[in-house]
Amino acid sequence: MKAFDCRLEVVEAPADLNKNELSLLDQALKATEKAHAPYSDFHVGAAIQLEDGTFVLGCNQENSAYPSGLCAERVAFFTAGVQHTGKKIVGLAITARSGRHNDSGPAVPCGACLQVLREVEKRQDALIPVLLKGSGTTVWKAPGLVHFLPFSFDL
Repeated sequence: MKAFDCRLEVVEAPADLNKNELSLLDQALKATEKAHAPYSDFHVGAAIQLEDGTFVLGCNQENSAYPSGLCAERVAFFTAGVQHTGKKIVGLAITARSGRHNDSGPAVPCGACLQVLREVEKRQDALIPVLLKGSGTTVWKAPGLVHFLPFSFDL
């Protein structure tokens, strides 16, 4: 039996990231500020970087008719799919903050988001490096979303 290889790096200080990674996290943090989260008080921002350097942002959008809202990751990926069709995604950063919940550690995307993002990796035949950060200084870094969802649904 082959074991699953999870390449997750824990970076204790953002200063240990390169300039491009810091820029991607900064964009995700800006998106977090635009989240509409009056019910959960859990604000999530996502920033993806396209192969041409363009950033596409998304933030969670809650609705009182749960589950009618949408997660930040899918907002960003679906926006990129419409506005930048055919451009490869070369990076993803997700940040989270909350006034009510422990938000010091990174927030991992939900299963629905992981499935969508993993399909994008498959469609573009390339992994998407991902950075995850909460309000603390720790950043989780992985070379691709497959490391969070190794057994994605596939037809």
